[in-house]
Amino acid sequence: MSETGARFSVDRFGAVGNGETLDTAAIQGAIDACAQAGGGTVYLPAGHYVSGSLFLESDITLYLDAGAVLLGSERMADYPVIAHRWEGVSRESHAPLIGGTELENVAICGRGTIDGRGKMWWEKHRARALDHPRPRLVSFGRSRNVLIEGCTLTNSPSWTIHPYECDNVTVNKVTIVNPPNSPNTDGINPESCRNVHIANCHVDVGDDCVTIKSGKEDEGRDRLTPCENIAVTNCTMVHGHGGVVIGSEMSGDVRNIVISNCVFVGTDRGIRLKSRRGRGGVVEDIRVSNVVMEGVLCPFIMNLYYGPGAWGAERIADRSAWPVDEGTPRFRRIHFSHITAREVQYAAAFLYGLAEMYIEDVSFDDIAISMALDAEPGNPAMAPGIAPMQRAGFQARNVRRLRLRDVEISNQLGPALAVEGAAEVEVNGGLTRTPDAHAPAIQMRDVDGALVQGCRAGADAGTFLALEGRGTHGIVLRDIWGLGGDAVRLAEEVPPDAIQA
Repeated sequence: MSETGARFSVDRFGAVGNGETLDTAAIQGAIDACAQAGGGTVYLPAGHYVSGSLFLESDITLYLDAGAVLLGSERMADYPVIAHRWEGVSRESHAPLIGGTELENVAICGRGTIDGRGKMWWEKHRARALDHPRPRLVSFGRSRNVLIEGCTLTNSPSWTIHPYECDNVTVNKVTIVNPPNSPNTDGINPESCRNVHIANCHVDVGDDCVTIKSGKEDEGRDRLTPCENIAVTNCTMVHGHGGVVIGSEMSGDVRNIVISNCVFVGTDRGIRLKSRRGRGGVVEDIRVSNVVMEGVLCPFIMNLYYGPGAWGAERIADRSAWPVDEGTPRFRRIHFSHITAREVQYAAAFLYGLAEMYIEDVSFDDIAISMALDAEPGNPAMAPGIAPMQRAGFQARNVRRLRLRDVEISNQLGPALAVEGAAEVEVNGGLTRTPDAHAPAIQMRDVDGALVQGCRAGADAGTFLALEGRGTHGIVLRDIWGLGGDAVRLAEEVPPDAIQA
């Protein structure tokens, strides 16, 4: 039974759409008939269709018309356990509400709604009453030319949109809304995918809004593939643990990422990169521009001491240098420009590289960060041994070729910039109009080479630059204006020739 014009309406296959009858068989029947006919559109007219897992086929568009609501079944048995992926590892998992593997030219479109009714799954997760990972709402694996457009997705059991090992994925004009306290309900998580375009979306979720992943070391490195050529643009991100996140599963490498023209409101973190020893992999060639953030805890995080799942492990927590091997992760060539962050709580930025593998080639250009005067203290990043921070400035440790140009930090407590264990640091222009009279504007410890020029000290500043550590040398200071106190203070252990003309 089919519709003319290669349109297969689910009501012609027995779907009732009354919000109570289980319509899985009818909808799957329309999908199968469409596939047998060589492809076309499976059409859901206005109505409320209860369904368990649906499996799409190649050359099929699932179209939800305005007023059509696909309701996830609230029976666990309606989501069969299949071979799938979860948190970077292949494992058996409950099948997604809508999914498929090894497909081409597949789409989910329309102005309808996909409601996963995930409360049952969240409660079972909290009670540790599940033998297998929860379903994703929409997940395609090893597929090409995937389009998700126009729909509203809500109440996902876990991750909302999860393509893995796919090529040419577009998520456009999609609205995703999951409750703020719903566990692991990330918005859009491309994993080991190539050529992904996320645009014009609104994401308001209980975990990270967009997360870019490439698997983790448990899989076996010979099976890992990178996530690369990803564009995220013209999106609004609300609540959630992070606006756009890379990691912590990035063992297969993440590269060539562009994030632009986005607004983050109330996300815990803004742009967040996270990994740890043992993961291996490289994150490189990341560009972030034209972003406005409001009410975030910390706008910028690069954390190579990510603790969850390994709290207390010596290899993760040890701050001394370890041998570099295939498990050593690396962040490099990461650039931020034209970004405003207001009402920041914990710290202006938190960059923490490994002692044996510095974060390399990072720049911040035309950045304005203002701290919230009523900020509460907390940990800017999930790393062992990090003391809570409150209105802290820009924090950087174990970095090489860090460049700040026209970066301005306001209402901070303590130094506007604190750098430790770094090399080739450049600070050019800006810095702070609101210096803390009880702290230097810039604090450097064990910094091997730095140029600080054209910065504003502020009339209320005490010491502008405080140098500490025996490893500090090659520091050049030029054209500091508005200086109200001492230009430089050297700790006793700093070599007397650390400052160069």
